[in-house]
Amino acid sequence: MSPKNVIFKKVCKDKSVGVYMGKRDFVDRVDSVEPLDGVILIDPEALQGRKVFVTLSCTFRYGRDDMDVMGIAFRRELYLATRQVYPPLQDREKGIHTRVQAKLLRKLGNNSYPFFFEFPDNLPCSVALQPAPSDVGKQCAVEFEIKAFSAESQDAKVRKRSTVKLMLRKVQYAPEGEGIAPSVETTRDFVMSDKPLHVKASLDKEVYYHGEPIKVHVSVTNNSSKNIKNIILSVDQIANVVLYSNDSYAKCVDIEDSGDSVSPGATLQKVYTMLPLLANNRERRGIALDGKLKHEDTNLASSSIVKDGVLKEVLGIMVSYRVMVKLIVGGMMGSSEVGLEVPFKLMHAKPDAVSRRRRLCSRNSSAPT
Repeated sequence: MSPKNVIFKKVCKDKSVGVYMGKRDFVDRVDSVEPLDGVILIDPEALQGRKVFVTLSCTFRYGRDDMDVMGIAFRRELYLATRQVYPPLQDREKGIHTRVQAKLLRKLGNNSYPFFFEFPDNLPCSVALQPAPSDVGKQCAVEFEIKAFSAESQDAKVRKRSTVKLMLRKVQYAPEGEGIAPSVETTRDFVMSDKPLHVKASLDKEVYYHGEPIKVHVSVTNNSSKNIKNIILSVDQIANVVLYSNDSYAKCVDIEDSGDSVSPGATLQKVYTMLPLLANNRERRGIALDGKLKHEDTNLASSSIVKDGVLKEVLGIMVSYRVMVKLIVGGMMGSSEVGLEVPFKLMHAKPDAVSRRRRLCSRNSSAPT
């Protein structure tokens, strides 16, 4: 996440336009999104009578720029909004929405002008598919960008030297309140076996934070005549590219081959710990990641939470997670499988929730025993 008390600044090559922003991460609360604000600094002499505009765009990219053929671009603009900043179309003071803007305007002087955008609530969050180490160019991703430029008019040809771009991120935090802890069970009957096999898998809660261990409670009651030779657990990430093809990519991001067995007539109660991390999947192509800013690290993509009524087809890439519990069952004709899927959400904790948890842990550790 973007650090506090930092100003992000970028100036175009001909020095005519500069962008100043207090943050580059904007939180999607499902029913609303944090507004975007900043300040544009101009050089009237370098402008030479040109106007200054700012655009906010959301783009879904599903191919590299050098793959564009026959005028067909492998990208689609999901949203584009433009504001004229200079000459200003309203009173300068009416364009101020935050204290950061006000401070920047005082510091930068009379050649600075505020801008402000509100995100629609039907746009996806920033997410990208991890390229292979040998891949070059831009990756498949949903990207947000602020672009400031000077031109004779909004529709006139824009020179690269007079353009400045700043990448942004739209992120979601884990929702308030505890959801229902997921639990799945199944019973399997076998030929030549009078009694069934019963399996149950459950988690402690619905939402886990990035980097938090996931405890999987597995209960096996094997009343059948079959021998359970092994129990394999995995955490799968499912990325649905819903915009142009509805392709679905299931990638295992953590696995445990336990080697546990359950004899006929026996039972097993065990808790397994899973820990899905990007650090263990950095070389794997197609893993969905949270969008990242230049020179910053990122993590596995957060679960997608969508507002009711929003068309999923315009959301680019949808991400979900599940724990897979697979029992390998021995038999005379070969092995078979019994599997369970337990869905859960993987997300960022709200910063204040992290602070509360740390304070609670600190109090508990300092309490007398």
